[in-house]
Amino acid sequence: MSAISTETLSLGYGETIIIDELNLTIPKGEITVFIGSNGCGKSTLLRSLARLMKPKGGSVLLEGKSIAKLPTKEVAKELAILPQGPAAPEGLTVLQLVKQGRYPYQNWLKQWSAEDEEAVNKALKATRMEELAERTVDSLSGGQRQRAWIAMTLAQETDIILLDEPTTYLDMTHQIEILDLLFELNEHEKRTIVMVLHDLNLACRYAHHLVAIKDKQIYAEGRPESIINCQLVQDVFEMDCEVTRDPLFGTPHCIPYGRGRCIVQQVAESHA
Repeated sequence: MSAISTETLSLGYGETIIIDELNLTIPKGEITVFIGSNGCGKSTLLRSLARLMKPKGGSVLLEGKSIAKLPTKEVAKELAILPQGPAAPEGLTVLQLVKQGRYPYQNWLKQWSAEDEEAVNKALKATRMEELAERTVDSLSGGQRQRAWIAMTLAQETDIILLDEPTTYLDMTHQIEILDLLFELNEHEKRTIVMVLHDLNLACRYAHHLVAIKDKQIYAEGRPESIINCQLVQDVFEMDCEVTRDPLFGTPHCIPYGRGRCIVQQVAESHA
């Protein structure tokens, strides 16, 4: 069963086509990750899935319905998107930010309710932001700030969450912290999560479903262990590598060739 799908979807800017007649199915209740080189259209595709970009052709279907024909608030109750590098107004607290996630449920007849309060508190707890609720967003560390934005998307209580490079600019500790949080949301609540990630090894570790994009189309898709190999990395990223097995998780692990301090070579030369 699909959460989101596209039919001959074409996207672009001006006369430039970025995605050309793409057919894609996002599995429901799984973590899907888009991978590909810079400029291949990963973020553009993600934005179109959230109806933030009008297609040049084709359509996006949200559980079988054309997303272009759905009311905005109905879409916002079905999916939430966290764009790359979101910015909050100066002085906005974490609590105020997370409350914005309840906007789709507000109207002139229905004001703030006990259900809204419960959803916000649940989102703060899930992201471990309760103690930071009164802190301003701009005073937080990078990892804390990203958790605050994720809390806002959780407060929307959508079954689908889209994230554009959620680990960008974060150190290794915070990258794992954010990805572990998203993994737990998927595992415990069966949320459908769609992400753009640059780190191929992390993508392999966390994704149930990988979509590799090249030349405006899907180059390959499927489970990481089924599609990731040296040829794919060469074709998609133009990089030579070795693909081994992650010793902890058993997922594909890419080791790129390149210049650097090669211990093996140094040892060999010392015995020559």
